[in-house]
Amino acid sequence: MQYYKIMNSNSLKVILEKLEKREITSVEITKQYLDEIKKKDSQINAFITVNDKALNEAKLADDKRQRGDKGVLLGVPIALKDVYSTRGLKTTAGSRVLENYIPPYDATAVKKLKQAGAVILGKTNLDAWAHGSSGENSDFGVTHNPYDLKSTPGGSSSGSAAAVASGMAPVAAGTDTGGSIRLPASFCNVVGLKPTYGRVSRYGIIAMGSSFDSIGHITQDVFSSALVLSVTGEIDPNDGTTGKVAVTQYHKLLGKPINGVKLGIIKEFMKEGLDSEIKKNFGKACKTLEDLGCEIVEISLPHVDYATSTYYILVPAEVSSNLGRMDGVRFGNSRDHFSAEAKRRVMIGTYTLSSGYYDAYYNKALKVRRLIINDFNNAFKSVDAIIAPTSPTPPFKLGEKLNEPLSMYLSDIYVCPMNLAGVPALSVPMEPAHNLPCGIQFVGRQFDENTIFNIAHAYEQARGDINLKLKI
Repeated sequence: MQYYKIMNSNSLKVILEKLEKREITSVEITKQYLDEIKKKDSQINAFITVNDKALNEAKLADDKRQRGDKGVLLGVPIALKDVYSTRGLKTTAGSRVLENYIPPYDATAVKKLKQAGAVILGKTNLDAWAHGSSGENSDFGVTHNPYDLKSTPGGSSSGSAAAVASGMAPVAAGTDTGGSIRLPASFCNVVGLKPTYGRVSRYGIIAMGSSFDSIGHITQDVFSSALVLSVTGEIDPNDGTTGKVAVTQYHKLLGKPINGVKLGIIKEFMKEGLDSEIKKNFGKACKTLEDLGCEIVEISLPHVDYATSTYYILVPAEVSSNLGRMDGVRFGNSRDHFSAEAKRRVMIGTYTLSSGYYDAYYNKALKVRRLIINDFNNAFKSVDAIIAPTSPTPPFKLGEKLNEPLSMYLSDIYVCPMNLAGVPALSVPMEPAHNLPCGIQFVGRQFDENTIFNIAHAYEQARGDINLKLKI
């Protein structure tokens, strides 16, 4: 049997077709991905832990297929951001505090993936506790961008994006609290989904900001992203914040014409600070969507300029609460292992929640969050979806913003508003800027992932291939 060359396509459609036709086995394709990890990860540092039972899991998947099992992801290798609890497999959250922690259970999303037949390749690197936009805050080393090893892959789901981009995994699960899936997807030329808050269960995910965390994933294309959400989305009794809206088979609803769809451009994003080449490429993407029959109009989100400030008051407050359990008694090692960024966020959060400052900062930020939610709700009265660049800049150099926290935080300026509003957003590659990846994001109403998948899929098909070469 000729081995399927994984770099030809990491699309789940291709992989599943070849598995179903018995042109390749799960053991063979899993071994190929493991070989890619051995060959490339010394340069990328996308993985913290490789699953030494992956080939055994693949063999079980092949046996199930022989018996007629029809699992949606049967035999497909998948990587997991290292905040997903995995039974019997080390889960560190990118921090030495949890360096030797082995969970006794699987997160709900992991359980769903396993039930669908997925094979777990390993756990991917991230900014410790998911605190970061560059992949430089991990206690297990910096992750590098496969398209420029001296540039950031984005964060905090840095390893997940780099693994998919470099062909070390066809899918990698991530989390998005303020852009932590979409920014790495944009910087690494891949597709990244932040679902509606509550669309995928947070149970078993090491929390960053509990009212912000969205559980999503990174893939090579929109079809693959839609397929994975069809598996992971769930109303979960273990997570009271999961929505009561039924999950559909999103991947089977792609391909509908998008002529007549009305798209809004956020005027507040189209100003100083947006890189000129990204602005030009976004204009080309808009033209492609217009050629597909979409109507594009300018919209205003009047309070979006306050989104980053609001985010960096509310999220650190939740961080300080969530990290309180990491006291070296119930979980992990001493707090002495907390990184500078973790300490910074805990201190900010504790300060804003303290007596005398709660009303001045935290309570006021809650009110602004409500105004931002209202802005999105009002916008969706006149448009079907919103489009925007994912980032105002292409990937920046490693070390460039490491000692400038405020500059680093502003990397999330186009992505964190969607977390404040709890709406779904999907980043898809568009033409490169300065010979580096960049993305366009499609934003929808809460629980209306169908619409953004379909628009993004149509754009992806019309856009065609992107001419960028990996540096590994």
